[in-house]
Amino acid sequence: MASPVLDDRPATPSAVPPPLRRTGLSALPEVRWAALSALAFLCAFPLDLAGAPVWAWGPLYALCYAAGGWEPGWAGVQALREKSLDVDLLMVVAAVGAAAIGQFLDGGLLIVIFAVSGALEALATRRTADSVRGLLDLAPARAARVTDTGEEVVDIAGLRVGDTVLVRPGERLPADGTVLDGASDVDQATITGEPLPVPKSPGDEVFAGTLNGTGALRVAVGKDASASVIARIVAMVEEASGTKAPTQLFIEKIEQRYSVGVVAATLALFLVPLAFGVDFTATLLRAMTFMIVASPCAVVLATMPPLLSAIANAGRHGVLVKSAVAMERLGEVTTVALDKTGTLTEGAPRVAEVHILPGVAGLDEDAVLELAAAAEHPSEHPLARAVVTAARERGLRPGAPEAFSSEPGRGVRAVVAGRDIRVGSPAALLDGDGDGEGEGDGSDGDPDRKARLVVAEVEDTGRTAVVVRVDGATAAVLAVADRLRAGAPAAVAALGRLTGSAPTLLTGDHGRAAERVAQEAGIREVRAGLLPEDKVAAVRGWERAGEKVLVVGDGVNDAPALAAAHAGIAMGRAGSDLALETADAVVVRDELATVPAVVALSRRARRLVVQNLVIAAVCIGALVVWDLAGHLPLPLGVAGHEGSTVLVGLNGLRLLRESAWRRAAG
Repeated sequence: MASPVLDDRPATPSAVPPPLRRTGLSALPEVRWAALSALAFLCAFPLDLAGAPVWAWGPLYALCYAAGGWEPGWAGVQALREKSLDVDLLMVVAAVGAAAIGQFLDGGLLIVIFAVSGALEALATRRTADSVRGLLDLAPARAARVTDTGEEVVDIAGLRVGDTVLVRPGERLPADGTVLDGASDVDQATITGEPLPVPKSPGDEVFAGTLNGTGALRVAVGKDASASVIARIVAMVEEASGTKAPTQLFIEKIEQRYSVGVVAATLALFLVPLAFGVDFTATLLRAMTFMIVASPCAVVLATMPPLLSAIANAGRHGVLVKSAVAMERLGEVTTVALDKTGTLTEGAPRVAEVHILPGVAGLDEDAVLELAAAAEHPSEHPLARAVVTAARERGLRPGAPEAFSSEPGRGVRAVVAGRDIRVGSPAALLDGDGDGEGEGDGSDGDPDRKARLVVAEVEDTGRTAVVVRVDGATAAVLAVADRLRAGAPAAVAALGRLTGSAPTLLTGDHGRAAERVAQEAGIREVRAGLLPEDKVAAVRGWERAGEKVLVVGDGVNDAPALAAAHAGIAMGRAGSDLALETADAVVVRDELATVPAVVALSRRARRLVVQNLVIAAVCIGALVVWDLAGHLPLPLGVAGHEGSTVLVGLNGLRLLRESAWRRAAG
């Protein structure tokens, strides 16, 4: 693995961008105001519809308007000071105008929609910001620095390039650097995504935030804490979040012109006739009618119900889509990039094959697995857990070892039922381990020649070979691999059909393992050995070529690419907090088949949005022309306006049906 040179500049703290539409308030107060507004509305409208007296529901509507409308109204006033007209202000004015002519329910519904959407947006942004900052907690706060006089505990910020630190078993590495002394297995999945710990010995590079195994390491610090790989991941996520295209729904992209047009036309309808002496009351009524029929209530509902219905339907099937903007983006993707470990695969090593060798007579697969599992049982290494799991899945009951020892990077040695059992790497057990075992020249006289050939075959397929020796003779070679998720090939094929281009595999794992998984999943293009910035570079390269990229991943190392992509989906069961918060959607149950289903559902929602916008435009246009060219009675204008609003709302709710998901998943 090449050294991850992300940037020569140190990573400096930067603020995650605030919500695009509503700034200056934390998420929690916005949620409270939106909840209060929605509760007041839900209490008021049944009383209103039941014909209760005004004193029963009037104050509740007033509370709904005040709680949900003050913040967007204030934001709109602030925008006016900057010579910008925000559609939020127009919504508040339209809602107040509806209330002024007795349409309290319609105005209240509009207020609640905007208050809830703003609260959800602010909450998602706050959670993402907290998760990004929390990533820095992966690196320990203090480190044991080795000095001429002994050892001292210092803050990470106090480490300097060239310092030597001692990393004990089970500790996280405090800094990027190079191993000076010791041997251990280091779990660096947070950086590279590799499913198995990597053996480290003098001269090997290590990264801050990765987890040391059972050996002690002395490490020479190679970078300041602010320039470590983990710090650069934080900086890349923040930078990608800040430079990503503005997250706006389609209708919001035209809000400025539409808002200015409606306000200008309303003022003209009111002021011009007055200048020619037309009756004030009639002029005001006509202008108010125009503002009501031209207000974008139907347009707003044309956009939101299909997207929100798609979100609700996806949620019932284990996919959490964080916002209407995210659902809209998922339907726009033209190419897909998939991570390997934990996304296409289950993320945990499994024993795929047991190759029995003629070195020990009388041992079959079950007998070898039972002995190996007994020897590995006290170990916490992922390979040990894979061997123990394989034995249990076969119904075997491994006994406890009578003696046990573990050597980092080599394996374990134990006495099981009076037999000497060794389980470990081919390099340790076949190429010589210092005690005379396993040493050979590969000739016909080499008793381990067959074992070496099997190991080569296993490693050529991208799997990890584990050697089992019984009483000094090689008994078996275990092929350990990260298993492909059920349905992965079908999901890959479905994504290819939806986007019109075959998905690509982006992984930090080594090439042979990546090629094996890609072949099993039906993926042709593979980019292996990638560090986080390499994945970001790949995503940005596609997007410069005009593609809209969907990234599917689960780890910390995937988070920058998830943030940089047009849309990102995280696998939720074992996904890192940062990936879950950075992604636009989360597959809660880790069912890969739901990824193409939610993309297809998003595309159908976008088609319904277009249908609804056409319906809304036709209805609004007809009512506006009637009001301008003739005399549109206010009650009829309100009825036409509300009728179009109800029509587009019901059309969008079609995506709530179970058949909509089955159609998307089919």
